[in-house]
Amino acid sequence: MKILLSNDDGFFAPGINELYDHLSNIADVTVVAPDRNRSGASNSLTLDQPIRAHKTERGFYSVTGTPTDCVHLGTHHLMEQAPDMVVAGINTGANLGDDALYSGTIAAAMEGRALGHTAVAVSLNGHNCSHYETAAKVAVEVIEKLINTPISSNRVININVPDVPYEKIKGFKLTRLGNRHRADTIIPAKDPKGRDIYWIGPQPEGQDVGEGTDFHAVENGYVSITPIIVDLTAYNSFDELEKFLQQF
Repeated sequence: MKILLSNDDGFFAPGINELYDHLSNIADVTVVAPDRNRSGASNSLTLDQPIRAHKTERGFYSVTGTPTDCVHLGTHHLMEQAPDMVVAGINTGANLGDDALYSGTIAAAMEGRALGHTAVAVSLNGHNCSHYETAAKVAVEVIEKLINTPISSNRVININVPDVPYEKIKGFKLTRLGNRHRADTIIPAKDPKGRDIYWIGPQPEGQDVGEGTDFHAVENGYVSITPIIVDLTAYNSFDELEKFLQQF
């Protein structure tokens, strides 16, 4: 089993190093990750400049690009053989609900899915994350089962793990994506020359967080497992739009 491991926090992040140590016990793992924090990069590709990659002392590939760049480059050039699975994480902080639209971690897994591989994204839910080993153990459990019982390659398995000791994990729940309240998180400020600047602030609180959502699972001590598809077609709008198009 060959695994391409990436993230959006950078090759130096504690999550990817912890996950590499655990995955290396069950698979041949190649790490291809950004050279700096690329959180929020989503599915962006670097098209306006060349991408560079070099090997670190640990043998990881450090890439001057986005998580999507890393998976694309790793699959098509850096690995001698294409991976059987693409794993992204462990992300520092949760990727719940509509975080999926912005997350570079999930984007790395989505690129793996787009290339035809089984794809998994792993995140640790917390503001000051510390229990990376818990998330790594959970990831290995899920990945071992995926190896033995493969699922459709057009799905991304999004895993969110509570930031607690492993023995305090209550179990696993199959969940749907919840939703965050779209509050204004823009923080105005001034640069040293008095010019207006703006910061994107912290994530807002959840809005759709009831039972069955990923938010509810992790807040109650469970690992959230959410299958994500990438087909954005709104099939339930076909009838309405057919009537609209009849006007032309």
